[in-house]
Amino acid sequence: MKKILSISVGSSSRDHTTRYNFLGQECELSRQGTDGDFDKAVQRYADMDGKVDAFGVGGVEFFLRVGKRRYYFRDVSRIRRAVKISKIGDGNGVKGLLERRAFQALEKHLNEKENKTLKGMPALLTTAVDRYGMGEAMYDAGLDLTIGDLMFTLGIPIAVKKLSTVRVLAAALLPAITNMPFSWFYALGAEQDKPPQSKWDKYYKQAAVLGGDFIQIRQYMPDDLTGKIIVTNTTTSKNVEELRKRNLHILVTVTPRLEGRSFGTNVMEATLLALMDKSEANATDADFLDLIERIPLEPNIEVLN
Repeated sequence: MKKILSISVGSSSRDHTTRYNFLGQECELSRQGTDGDFDKAVQRYADMDGKVDAFGVGGVEFFLRVGKRRYYFRDVSRIRRAVKISKIGDGNGVKGLLERRAFQALEKHLNEKENKTLKGMPALLTTAVDRYGMGEAMYDAGLDLTIGDLMFTLGIPIAVKKLSTVRVLAAALLPAITNMPFSWFYALGAEQDKPPQSKWDKYYKQAAVLGGDFIQIRQYMPDDLTGKIIVTNTTTSKNVEELRKRNLHILVTVTPRLEGRSFGTNVMEATLLALMDKSEANATDADFLDLIERIPLEPNIEVLN
């Protein structure tokens, strides 16, 4: 049996373990949060190195890919140095591939089930610096996109409309931001469990489609999500019920739902690495896409209301 362990600096309330058969190989997928304790996470990686086939890096990323540039987090490099034996993936290898497939599947669903198209729909992407591939997929789907990097990460009430503007902002700000503690950039631990605090209502209300990291979407989402579609990554059964009560129309997760839980892209990347006869350094987009299509790893589309 292949063992895949995602160690997250996020909340332990989102922990989950399941077993699943991929291409005839039984895999145990486990997510363990350290409630914002970065030192504990690094030590856990070191303790479990060689005892699992592959690690997923949860709640943080080694780098942000914006356009053709990569911006590496100084804090997160400690995790990479702690792992000497097991394979390791932070989701960057598969995130863009799975996000593109999710929007293609959503377009097909809307065409066939509701006689609708994504083309021309107003949409909000919470941040593009950590979901640049999703931003590209949303533009390619024909969505009228608003990008909220300045709002959701810096609290500045300015919306962005173009990915070219995101690239300029990234080049100006990310070299400094990635050298700061990761917690300054992203909610960790108990911060993820706080009730949503309504903010940026104008942008939530005008959007028919909300995309991005679920923690970010949830952080400021309004009580009423009637008729809206969310395309995101990791959601628990509790999250799904929370969205159902807010009258969300459709929830799309870019990874499949396994026993009520959609794992993060880091878990899916780690699983694919565990199934490969290659190191993560030698794995290519073609290798990942081959396994994604053979399994297949399909997005989960759930009509809630």
